[in-house]
Amino acid sequence: QVQLVESGGGLVQPGGSLRLSCAASGSMFSIDAAGWYRQAPGKERELVAGITSGGSTNYADSVKGRFTISRDNAKNTVYLQMNSLKPEDTAVYYCNADIRRYIWGDNRSYWGQGTQVTVSS
Repeated sequence: QVQLVESGGGLVQPGGSLRLSCAASGSMFSIDAAGWYRQAPGKERELVAGITSGGSTNYADSVKGRFTISRDNAKNTVYLQMNSLKPEDTAVYYCNADIRRYIWGDNRSYWGQGTQVTVSS
């Protein structure tokens, strides 16, 4: 069984920063691709940032230049550094990871439980 545990959410003032973490644990070999999604009240879940196994990244236009996704393969952890936060960034943030369960493959997709980010003065 594989678990993704997110942390780092909270309340921050506009212009502030937060760093989200997504740690994978359990019966697994490695994280291949991963991404951070968010869902605001009354809105659909949207992709915020993604990172491939090779480290290539992509971002939603709304967060480009403010958010940075990164990974630490030794720790099986993916991060989202969020700077210059705006009230419209308020949402529940979810981590999604394509987990390679064995060295030879058997990839499966997992979701974290979500962490609330609230940007407000």
